[in-house]
Amino acid sequence: MRIGIVILPDQRWAVAGERWERAERYGFDHAWTYDHLGWRDLVDGPWFDAVPTLTAAAARTSRIRLGTWVASPNFRHPVHFARETLALDDISAGRLLLGVGAGATGFDAGVLGTPPLTPRERVDRFEEFLGLYSRLLTSDHVSFEGAYYSAVDARTLPGPVQQPRPPLIVAANGPRGLRLAARHGDGWATTGAMFTDDETAWWKSVAEASARFDAALADAGRPGPDRYLSLDSSPVYSLSSARAFEDAVGRAAELGFTDVVTHWPRESSWYAGSEDVLETVAGMLPALRKS
Repeated sequence: MRIGIVILPDQRWAVAGERWERAERYGFDHAWTYDHLGWRDLVDGPWFDAVPTLTAAAARTSRIRLGTWVASPNFRHPVHFARETLALDDISAGRLLLGVGAGATGFDAGVLGTPPLTPRERVDRFEEFLGLYSRLLTSDHVSFEGAYYSAVDARTLPGPVQQPRPPLIVAANGPRGLRLAARHGDGWATTGAMFTDDETAWWKSVAEASARFDAALADAGRPGPDRYLSLDSSPVYSLSSARAFEDAVGRAAELGFTDVVTHWPRESSWYAGSEDVLETVAGMLPALRKS
């Protein structure tokens, strides 16, 4: 079991930089930040971009893997994002992880003034995004014309440090998304059922999603990639206590997940909690990996 943590990009670097250093010092395997232009009811507060945040984090750390949780086609174009990816992979000396998703409704989907997409159209766009983005990470001189994206002789030298590309972690819960994750992903990430107050029902939804992913992998004829679970989509915040975290990690392991992701405690609102619990959990990480 590998254990990661999300550090929201809602603090100035004087505060955030120290958190990324602590995440590495605490012994987390990977650290992530949200890739949004604004997120839920935090949209009216401070918020910073994922790419420069990860660039700065790469300069402040040396071991921990760094990633987007998750990059969104709502505002990312595969050609430009591939260039950003190459730079991040180089600056981090091959520590980059690429979490990508279909892009939800909300602020990101509307802030650029683009017409809203139906759920089917969002998955259509995501399929096109993944296909082009994957080509750009592994090929040079890429041309493509699709319904949502175009590329004309796109250049991608020198290519990524990680070969054949940085790991692509595809976030998906629905049937088509799971098939895309099975076909394109080096890893699969899930939140389980969103916005439920029933913890038992949430864990049941995670088990059901995992079973559907097994079926998608069988249809794709691929061996199983890594599996990432966002623990804090549960109605119980994983860092509400050390016992809660230990229990969540154990249940994820029983369901076959190779990686779990928690969130840095905030003073209020989303992921409200205590950094004292975080420090206690940090001391438990070696034992939890073996559980």
